[in-house]
Amino acid sequence: MKSCITISLVPSLKGGPWILWDNIETSLRTAAELGFEGVELFTAGSTLEGSQPLDKLLLEYNLSLGAVGTGAGKVLHGLTLTDADPSIREKALEFIKDIIRFGAENKAPSILGSMQGFFTKDMPRETATNFLRESLEKLGDYSSSMGTLLIYEPLNRYETNLFNQFGEACDFVKSLDTDGVKVLADLFHMNIEETDIASTIKDHANILGHVHFADSNRRAVGFGHTNMEPISQCLRQIKYKGYISAEAFAWPDPLTAAQQTINSYRKFFS
Repeated sequence: MKSCITISLVPSLKGGPWILWDNIETSLRTAAELGFEGVELFTAGSTLEGSQPLDKLLLEYNLSLGAVGTGAGKVLHGLTLTDADPSIREKALEFIKDIIRFGAENKAPSILGSMQGFFTKDMPRETATNFLRESLEKLGDYSSSMGTLLIYEPLNRYETNLFNQFGEACDFVKSLDTDGVKVLADLFHMNIEETDIASTIKDHANILGHVHFADSNRRAVGFGHTNMEPISQCLRQIKYKGYISAEAFAWPDPLTAAQQTINSYRKFFS
């Protein structure tokens, strides 16, 4: 398992659940100095502003890219894969493909969370789910062709009404024809929706692709009340080799949250 911390490069969304918020070079330096092995990026698109290309910066700071988020497509542009308008669905698909290309250049998967959308009274669940299925088939195959994966993230009931529980999301992904999609276990969302987080992860270990490391209140682990011991035991038992990535609020400030995160990672996974 590898320690990972989130970096948001979208200033207009400051206050969201990402720990580091400075420019890319400052954030990478902070992550490296604290001892993280990887970073997860939340960007406005597939280009970054910096004095050097991302691959060179990662090499300079001895970091890897754990994943890239696609959520800006929803929060900045209003794009989802289940929109009733086919032109918007197509724009959403192209936005995600662009992020997948960017991630693949740095050997990282991309995460599909908020861009999955939702169903409404005018968009029945079956229709929305079919739209999501069609998109995941295309995006999974595209990810495979780029030598990477798409990580599908089930969200809690306040953020989507499609798939809220990890097991349901895993069963859905397993029913796809593509092999290019895995599922993300976000401990914050699971704390809301699951009866037993460790048990449900263990039951679907073969489809687990990424872990978001956050406490019950979405602060850094140790600042809430989630019982991490059985979860860490489970991840060791299933021999999970991926990233444990802190997608959490920068509370009470980014540096404190980052230090708390690496301390908790070392406590439970080292």
